[in-house]
Amino acid sequence: MEQKLFVYNTLTRTKEEFKPLNAPHVGMYVCGPTVYSDVHLGNCRTFISFDLIFRYLKYLGYNVRYVRNITDAGHLEGDADEGEDKITKKAKLAKLEPMEIVQKYTVDFHNVMQIFNTLPPSIEPTATGHIIEQIELVKGIMEKGYAYEVDGSIYFDVEKYNQTQDYGVLNGRKLEDMLNNTRDLGGQNEKHGKLDFALWIKAKPEHLMKWPSPWGLGFPGWHLECSAMSNKYLGHQFDIHGGGIDLMPTHHTNEIAQNVACCGKNPATYWLHTNMLTINGQKMSKSLGNSFLPHELFLGTHPLLKKGYSPMTVRFFFLQASYRSTVDFSNEAIEAAEIFYKRLAEAAKKLTTLKQSSVVPVDEESENIINAFCDDCFAGMNDNFNSPKTLDALNNLSKWINSYTANTRNSGEISVETFERMKATYNDFFFDVLGLKLEDTDNTDTDKLLDLIINLRNQAKLNKDYATSDSIRDGLKKIGFQLNDNKQGTTDWVKS
Repeated sequence: MEQKLFVYNTLTRTKEEFKPLNAPHVGMYVCGPTVYSDVHLGNCRTFISFDLIFRYLKYLGYNVRYVRNITDAGHLEGDADEGEDKITKKAKLAKLEPMEIVQKYTVDFHNVMQIFNTLPPSIEPTATGHIIEQIELVKGIMEKGYAYEVDGSIYFDVEKYNQTQDYGVLNGRKLEDMLNNTRDLGGQNEKHGKLDFALWIKAKPEHLMKWPSPWGLGFPGWHLECSAMSNKYLGHQFDIHGGGIDLMPTHHTNEIAQNVACCGKNPATYWLHTNMLTINGQKMSKSLGNSFLPHELFLGTHPLLKKGYSPMTVRFFFLQASYRSTVDFSNEAIEAAEIFYKRLAEAAKKLTTLKQSSVVPVDEESENIINAFCDDCFAGMNDNFNSPKTLDALNNLSKWINSYTANTRNSGEISVETFERMKATYNDFFFDVLGLKLEDTDNTDTDKLLDLIINLRNQAKLNKDYATSDSIRDGLKKIGFQLNDNKQGTTDWVKS
């Protein structure tokens, strides 16, 4: 049957039928991590959500070019062009080269994404690898009259841009309102206006990451990077731009302004945003002591956790909510997800050996029910990638699979076509679309997970964070894994 996909577009604040600019090709850009620290669970939720979207678009037959960047320069501590570059600051504290920090956390990010069974993007460009493109984009914006130079730094003129364009088209706010709610420039008086943002920043002598430009040594503004890389690999206009909802008010708003100013086009037709992750009803925050990392969740080493949870349980937990909804984490919620995941995984196992019983006259009611549940799998995903609806449909199918396996019903009561459709639909959506796996039969994942955890423990020891190191060791021991320590650090483990 024909599949019509509808997506919620932040730009128009409506749900729209998805119509690619150049079907069957689809261009999708997602803002990736700034690699100066371990990827946190909120980030993981965003990237798992866009992995789901990527998978379903591919399943529908689209040729998707998925671009997800690595920010390895230029992301300052404050969004208002304040503070130190996050990577430079971490490098100075650790007495390392900035690219050592970049390498470590990029590798860790990839390891975590692999453990969560996310597909790699089609292209993963880095900011430092596209300095030339960023300089050219700045030149283009300046030529159009929307940027100005002050002592080697280049700023985007928001108020001039808003004379002919709507700067708040994405965040839904009027310029006057944004100006009234933005603090005075203070020490940043080289900017002409409160909302002006940096395209290129003059580097101070002590700044470690800097490049030559027509305006002197400097580094790119954070917002500029994504515009330059999306333009290079997807063109001036593409289909989907995604990221966390926290990026929408400023980062994505500035991306649109940059692209319109230089190229005359909003870069994306559809803007998709994932919502926040909260912990027991509160925003995740280190100061509140409720922030934990993926490996702490897997091991159950954080004080807020009753036990550890497997990567697929965590992925399943995120999929139980629409990507646009806030997800509230609690032990009770993830324990319920674990039970639900295991129930669906067990049905997927049973399908590997399920064969149709001897054919009897077709029961039209059973035939219609199973086909309706198969249709519901598509209906859920076609409704703005509504994974909870699809999981409900799989749950309904799992009950029939269980009854056929237990011979409480005769699978011969449905036609061969419907029987095969049931099997194919269940497998396709469980494995290919939702990206789930049968964890207890995949020892390779255990090896990868333990390698990641050992790497994190070794890094904690190098940083003299012995509390974290001991917590990881003790947590692993509780669940049956003994680490072998030696002079080179922890290099292997045994199942105890």
